[in-house]
Amino acid sequence: MILINLLPHREAARKRRREVFFATLGLAALAGVLVCGAMYSWYSAQIESQRGRNTFLQSEISRLDEQIKDIATLQAEITSLKARQTAVEDLQGNRNLPVYLLSELVKQLPDGVYINSLKQENQIVLMTGIAQSNERVSELLRNFSNNSPWLAKPELVEITAGTVTLSQRDQRRVSNFSMRVEIKRASDQKETASSAATAKI
Repeated sequence: MILINLLPHREAARKRRREVFFATLGLAALAGVLVCGAMYSWYSAQIESQRGRNTFLQSEISRLDEQIKDIATLQAEITSLKARQTAVEDLQGNRNLPVYLLSELVKQLPDGVYINSLKQENQIVLMTGIAQSNERVSELLRNFSNNSPWLAKPELVEITAGTVTLSQRDQRRVSNFSMRVEIKRASDQKETASSAATAKI
Protein backbone atom coordinates (compact mmCIF):
# COMPACT_ATOMS: atom_id res chain seq x y z
CA MET A 1 0.00 0.00 0.00
CA ILE A 2 1.38 3.42 -0.94
CA LEU A 3 1.36 6.17 1.73
CA ILE A 4 0.92 9.69 0.50
CA ASN A 5 1.66 12.54 2.86
CA LEU A 6 -0.94 15.14 2.27
CA LEU A 7 0.31 17.45 5.12
CA PRO A 8 2.13 20.60 4.06
CA HIS A 9 5.58 19.23 5.04
CA ARG A 10 7.43 21.94 3.14
CA GLU A 11 5.64 24.61 5.11
CA ALA A 12 6.44 22.80 8.35
CA ALA A 13 10.16 22.49 7.40
CA ARG A 14 10.23 26.15 6.42
CA LYS A 15 8.62 27.07 9.73
CA ARG A 16 11.17 24.98 11.67
CA ARG A 17 14.06 26.56 9.79
CA ARG A 18 12.60 29.99 10.47
CA GLU A 19 12.25 29.18 14.17
CA VAL A 20 15.81 27.84 14.34
CA PHE A 21 17.07 30.96 12.49
CA PHE A 22 15.27 33.35 14.84
CA ALA A 23 16.38 31.36 17.88
CA THR A 24 19.97 31.46 16.65
CA LEU A 25 19.60 35.16 15.85
CA GLY A 26 18.22 35.79 19.34
CA LEU A 27 21.06 33.82 20.93
CA ALA A 28 23.61 35.71 18.83
CA ALA A 29 22.02 39.05 19.80
CA LEU A 30 22.01 38.02 23.46
CA ALA A 31 25.64 36.87 23.23
CA GLY A 32 26.52 40.18 21.51
CA VAL A 33 24.77 42.17 24.25
CA LEU A 34 26.56 40.13 26.93
CA VAL A 35 29.94 40.61 25.20
CA CYS A 36 29.29 44.35 24.77
CA GLY A 37 28.23 44.63 28.43
CA ALA A 38 31.33 42.76 29.56
CA MET A 39 33.58 44.92 27.36
CA TYR A 40 31.87 48.10 28.61
CA SER A 41 32.30 46.99 32.23
CA TRP A 42 35.96 46.10 31.64
CA TYR A 43 36.70 49.42 29.91
CA SER A 44 34.84 51.33 32.63
CA ALA A 45 36.90 49.55 35.29
CA GLN A 46 40.10 50.34 33.39
CA ILE A 47 39.10 54.01 32.99
CA GLU A 48 38.27 54.32 36.68
CA SER A 49 41.55 52.64 37.59
CA GLN A 50 43.46 55.02 35.31
CA ARG A 51 41.59 58.00 36.76
CA GLY A 52 42.60 56.84 40.22
CA ARG A 53 46.21 56.56 39.08
CA ASN A 54 46.06 60.02 37.47
CA THR A 55 44.65 61.55 40.65
CA PHE A 56 47.39 59.88 42.70
CA LEU A 57 50.08 61.06 40.26
CA GLN A 58 48.74 64.62 40.30
CA SER A 59 48.76 64.70 44.09
CA GLU A 60 52.32 63.31 44.11
CA ILE A 61 53.40 65.84 41.47
CA SER A 62 51.93 68.67 43.57
CA ARG A 63 53.79 67.36 46.62
CA LEU A 64 57.04 67.08 44.65
CA ASP A 65 56.54 70.61 43.27
CA GLU A 66 56.35 71.88 46.84
CA GLN A 67 59.51 69.96 47.72
CA ILE A 68 61.27 71.33 44.62
CA LYS A 69 60.33 74.86 45.70
CA ASP A 70 61.76 74.15 49.14
CA ILE A 71 64.95 72.72 47.57
CA ALA A 72 65.30 75.74 45.27
CA THR A 73 64.92 78.02 48.29
CA LEU A 74 67.53 76.00 50.17
CA GLN A 75 69.91 76.13 47.19
CA ALA A 76 69.49 79.91 46.98
CA GLU A 77 70.24 80.17 50.71
CA ILE A 78 73.27 77.89 50.34
CA THR A 79 74.56 79.99 47.42
CA SER A 80 74.05 83.16 49.43
CA LEU A 81 75.86 81.68 52.44
CA LYS A 82 78.74 80.51 50.23
CA ALA A 83 79.02 83.99 48.73
CA ARG A 84 79.11 85.52 52.22
CA GLN A 85 81.67 82.96 53.34
CA THR A 86 83.84 83.71 50.30
CA ALA A 87 83.54 87.46 50.96
CA VAL A 88 84.54 87.00 54.60
CA GLU A 89 87.46 84.75 53.62
CA ASP A 90 88.61 87.30 51.04
CA LEU A 91 88.41 90.08 53.62
CA GLN A 92 90.31 87.94 56.12
CA GLY A 93 92.97 87.08 53.54
CA ASN A 94 93.23 90.59 52.10
CA ARG A 95 93.60 92.41 55.39
CA ASN A 96 97.25 91.27 55.51
CA LEU A 97 98.03 92.48 51.97
CA PRO A 98 99.70 95.74 53.11
CA VAL A 99 101.99 93.69 55.36
CA TYR A 100 102.86 91.34 52.48
CA LEU A 101 103.41 94.33 50.18
CA LEU A 102 105.83 96.09 52.54
CA SER A 103 107.60 92.82 53.30
CA GLU A 104 108.07 92.12 49.58
CA LEU A 105 109.31 95.65 48.94
CA VAL A 106 111.96 95.21 51.62
CA LYS A 107 113.04 91.89 50.11
CA GLN A 108 112.96 92.87 46.43
CA LEU A 109 114.29 96.46 46.43
CA PRO A 110 117.88 96.46 45.14
CA ASP A 111 120.50 98.77 46.62
CA GLY A 112 120.26 102.28 45.26
CA VAL A 113 116.45 102.27 44.81
CA TYR A 114 114.20 104.33 47.09
CA ILE A 115 110.41 104.42 47.16
CA ASN A 116 108.79 107.84 47.64
CA SER A 117 105.08 106.93 47.54
CA LEU A 118 102.73 103.98 47.28
CA LYS A 119 99.09 104.05 46.23
CA GLN A 120 96.88 100.98 46.05
CA GLU A 121 93.67 100.73 44.02
CA ASN A 122 92.06 97.31 44.32
CA GLN A 123 94.89 94.91 43.47
CA ILE A 124 97.10 97.41 41.60
CA VAL A 125 99.85 99.30 43.45
CA LEU A 126 101.24 102.47 41.89
CA MET A 127 104.65 103.37 43.25
CA THR A 128 107.01 106.23 42.56
CA GLY A 129 110.63 106.39 43.56
CA ILE A 130 114.23 107.28 42.80
CA ALA A 131 116.97 104.99 41.53
CA GLN A 132 120.66 105.58 41.10
CA SER A 133 120.44 104.35 37.50
CA ASN A 134 118.11 102.82 34.93
CA GLU A 135 119.76 99.45 35.54
CA ARG A 136 118.53 99.51 39.15
CA VAL A 137 114.98 100.09 37.92
CA SER A 138 115.34 97.16 35.51
CA GLU A 139 116.61 94.98 38.35
CA LEU A 140 113.60 95.99 40.46
CA LEU A 141 111.25 95.03 37.61
CA ARG A 142 112.98 91.66 37.27
CA ASN A 143 112.75 91.02 41.02
CA PHE A 144 109.04 91.78 41.07
CA SER A 145 108.46 89.62 38.02
CA ASN A 146 110.55 86.55 38.93
CA ASN A 147 111.30 86.45 42.65
CA SER A 148 108.14 87.58 44.39
CA PRO A 149 105.23 85.25 45.22
CA TRP A 150 102.99 88.20 46.12
CA LEU A 151 103.78 90.68 43.34
CA ALA A 152 103.17 90.12 39.63
CA LYS A 153 102.91 91.89 36.27
CA PRO A 154 105.19 94.85 36.98
CA GLU A 155 104.80 97.62 34.43
CA LEU A 156 107.04 100.65 34.12
CA VAL A 157 104.88 103.73 33.64
CA GLU A 158 107.53 106.41 33.37
CA ILE A 159 111.22 106.96 33.95
CA THR A 160 112.88 110.38 33.77
CA ALA A 161 116.35 111.69 34.47
CA GLY A 162 116.76 113.98 37.45
CA THR A 163 119.25 115.26 39.96
CA VAL A 164 119.48 115.06 43.73
CA THR A 165 121.34 117.70 45.73
CA LEU A 166 123.23 116.09 48.57
CA SER A 167 125.09 119.26 49.52
CA GLN A 168 125.89 122.63 47.96
CA ARG A 169 128.70 121.14 45.95
CA ASP A 170 127.46 117.58 45.53
CA GLN A 171 124.71 116.90 43.01
CA ARG A 172 123.99 113.44 41.67
CA ARG A 173 122.15 112.25 38.61
CA VAL A 174 119.26 109.87 39.37
CA SER A 175 116.32 108.22 37.60
CA ASN A 176 112.84 109.14 38.78
CA PHE A 177 110.42 106.33 38.01
CA SER A 178 106.84 105.31 38.48
CA MET A 179 105.56 101.77 38.01
CA ARG A 180 102.48 99.65 38.49
CA VAL A 181 102.55 96.20 40.03
CA GLU A 182 99.76 93.78 40.86
CA ILE A 183 99.55 92.33 44.35
CA LYS A 184 98.07 88.86 44.59
CA ARG A 185 95.26 87.98 46.96
CA ALA A 186 95.59 85.18 49.49
CA SER A 187 92.93 83.25 47.55
CA ASP A 188 95.06 83.58 44.38
CA GLN A 189 98.00 82.16 46.32
CA LYS A 190 95.89 79.15 47.38
CA GLU A 191 94.73 78.55 43.80
CA THR A 192 98.33 78.76 42.54
CA ALA A 193 99.47 76.30 45.22
CA SER A 194 96.62 73.85 44.48
CA SER A 195 97.24 74.01 40.72
CA ALA A 196 100.96 73.43 41.28
CA ALA A 197 100.17 70.43 43.49
CA THR A 198 97.80 69.07 40.83
CA ALA A 199 100.46 69.52 38.15
CA LYS A 200 102.96 67.55 40.23
CA ILE A 201 100.51 64.67 40.57
